[in-house]
Amino acid sequence: MRKRIVAGNWKMNKTYEEALSLVSEIDNMVKDEVTGDITVIVAPPFPFLQSVGKLTQGNDLMHLAAQNVSEHESGAYTGEVSATMLKSVGTEYVIIGHSERRMYHHEDAQTLYKKLKATIAQGLKPIFCCGEPLEERDAENHFEYVGKQLHNSLSYLSNEEFDQVVVAYEPIWAIGTGRTASSQQAQEMHAYIREQLSKMFDAEAAFNCSILYGGSCNPGNAKELFSQPDVDGGLIGGASLKSRDFADIIKSF
Repeated sequence: MRKRIVAGNWKMNKTYEEALSLVSEIDNMVKDEVTGDITVIVAPPFPFLQSVGKLTQGNDLMHLAAQNVSEHESGAYTGEVSATMLKSVGTEYVIIGHSERRMYHHEDAQTLYKKLKATIAQGLKPIFCCGEPLEERDAENHFEYVGKQLHNSLSYLSNEEFDQVVVAYEPIWAIGTGRTASSQQAQEMHAYIREQLSKMFDAEAAFNCSILYGGSCNPGNAKELFSQPDVDGGLIGGASLKSRDFADIIKSF
């Protein structure tokens, strides 16, 4: 049975005090309102990781993620943060290959593969992001585009390494463009991703991999999205910055 996951990517938002307040509210709502086996992940900015993690230690449903990681273990890489450092402050998951990292920081497939390897080597679980921009969707190249993203970074992992990976699909074309992805479009791509994973690894590994939807998921559409057979949860952006909205999304399973 694959994990049902709701992960909140806070991106570059919140001050230290605001971060502690937000995670305290989320933690209390999860304790009071959430039932069932659901993995709740919060990914605050680097400076807040340890403090946010400590506030959720007593809640078995809550887990800590970083938004990025260096491909290097240590050394003269000013401004970078290694998987070893992340593990030492209680991090369990790492977001890798988010569309904003690919776009603004020009992270290519080989770099992302190295980050995957570095993350898994420390016993952390990668949340590997993929997804197509508007021009690829309009040109009907979306399957091929996402397939290449998966193959060029994930296919070099061993089956044992892949077992640690969560995949998140981001329809970039539906974020901030005024267009929305339907639950049917989400399911169609998630099913395609699972099919590609079964070719790279095996059917069992692909079936057991949690695939999250990351396209403007909110309390109004989460239930329909999560009801799709290949949608195992969400990677939530803006709605994860509002405790009530985030808790309602978690409860949409």
